[in-house]
Amino acid sequence: MYRSRRRPLPVVALLLVPLSVLVGCTNAPPPPLVESTSSTPSSEPPTEPAQPKVVVAGIDELSGGFNPHALADQSPVTDALSELMLPSAFVPGSDGKQVLNDTLLKSAEVVTDTDEFTVRYRIRTGAGWSDGAPIAAEDFVYLWEQMRDRSGVINPVGYRMISDVESRQGGKTVLVTFDQPYPGWKSLFDHLLPAHLLKDAPGGWSDTLDKGYPASGGPFAIRRFDLDRGEVVLMRNERFWGEPAKSDRIVLRAADRSANLNALRSGKVQMGMFTADASTMDALRGLGDEVHLTTLPRPVTSTLFLRRSSPQLGDVRVRRAVLAALDRNALVRTGTGGGPAEQLRAHAQVLAPSQPGYSPTEPAGEFPGSPEPQRVTRLLEEAGYQHTGGAWVRDGAPLNLVIAAQFEDESYEAVANAMADQLAAQDIQATVITPEGDELYRTMLPANPETQDPPDSAGVDLAVAPRPVSSDPASTMAAQWGCPRVDPGTGRTAAFNMTGFCDRLVQPTVEAATTGETSFERASERVEPVLWSSAVALPLYQEAQVLAVRREVSGVEDGPGFAGPFSSAGDWVGTPGENYDW
Repeated sequence: MYRSRRRPLPVVALLLVPLSVLVGCTNAPPPPLVESTSSTPSSEPPTEPAQPKVVVAGIDELSGGFNPHALADQSPVTDALSELMLPSAFVPGSDGKQVLNDTLLKSAEVVTDTDEFTVRYRIRTGAGWSDGAPIAAEDFVYLWEQMRDRSGVINPVGYRMISDVESRQGGKTVLVTFDQPYPGWKSLFDHLLPAHLLKDAPGGWSDTLDKGYPASGGPFAIRRFDLDRGEVVLMRNERFWGEPAKSDRIVLRAADRSANLNALRSGKVQMGMFTADASTMDALRGLGDEVHLTTLPRPVTSTLFLRRSSPQLGDVRVRRAVLAALDRNALVRTGTGGGPAEQLRAHAQVLAPSQPGYSPTEPAGEFPGSPEPQRVTRLLEEAGYQHTGGAWVRDGAPLNLVIAAQFEDESYEAVANAMADQLAAQDIQATVITPEGDELYRTMLPANPETQDPPDSAGVDLAVAPRPVSSDPASTMAAQWGCPRVDPGTGRTAAFNMTGFCDRLVQPTVEAATTGETSFERASERVEPVLWSSAVALPLYQEAQVLAVRREVSGVEDGPGFAGPFSSAGDWVGTPGENYDW
């Protein structure tokens, strides 16, 4: 999901030239045959090379865009590839809490003998990228600079609190200085990117990762990437300094659900990752005991955003009228198709249903699951609208809303179209647009109510979009609902949230939770009621994938927290498979 439209990528073939051994000619007669008197042969008989161990994974779709830090590129395949190839400073432990990734780092700790809040990271000497370059401080610097300055990125708050990143000891020690205490620092520097290949590349952050990753810092590296065929072949990364992968190849193969189910049934694929609806779940259960099924919640809540910065939705009464016109239960069924995600209905503005500490914060009775026509009428009349000629009109202009959903994202488009139909049933006109992900998240939705909205965003009133969650909920709250932060050095205002929400009365509470002055739980008790009463977002459901694994593959784990099964790919033991000689 969340894919933007990209141009197909060329297949890069790796040509292996065989070495020929030339045998010279002679006129000498052959030596006489001598019968051996030993019971042991003088040399081992030739043996055929062992077939490589391969795991073939069926996936729903493969399309360009794999930056794990960009909203536009979020998808299960991005999750999988980034876990396989991009190293993180901290990873989820068995209890879901962040623990040191001791494959990458020797240590990471807060420095106590400094005036400013500083964290020191010590990178292992042997840690390097698959092209031979070391993983070093420049990779930390690059990620910090990109996350600090760009819009459309996921959870940038902690990066924007960093005042400096310094390289020490040849780049293997990194000192990160913050301008305020930041207890959520362990959530930073996940999925590091190879700065030496990206920082000067044309397109850099925006375009280079459309083609996968140019180098790997994990147990596997890309051998072949073919969007036209819908296939990615990953080979064991021989430069990986950690424990070598137990399988030789992992193949991601995209197909429609029917083809993937047939391939899983026949054993042509050993595992599958499905965004499953009810019929897909029935088919998967029909495979019987040969296939083990697990539902894996993703770190994303599907959400309807109502943009307070939109001229038509600036009045909270109009936003509440829009929500009263919706059949929320039907929208959830449309988005999930009746699959497992339907059981993960979301009723909080920050935490997702599968996260520790989650509990509904939604006011009882305020946002029912079905339409309330009388409430729609009352709220719109209070806002100055009159119902005339089958439309709601104010100052001679009809209420005509634009709903944005990302291009070629089936579930979001389906929800947006269903929403438009529901609004039309209450005589609220609505049009659905489907811009590409880069355009939607980087230029159309970011808004700052303290300045004039950018022209591109003026026509978007609502959006069906992902709301990411993270291991640091205080930073998530600040990223999505905090007021814009001004850089003290440059005076520049940071990119703003999607709805243009900013409440100066609760902002001190948001900031206190981010710096640890107050707990997230206490901050949430104050902030969540304000968000609900402002009617700026309606959570629908947490997205989920279904993992299906055949018996013949071992070592596949669900993954703690939101790590997912591909975090354990180094331990997968596949079956003898096809040799890829290109």
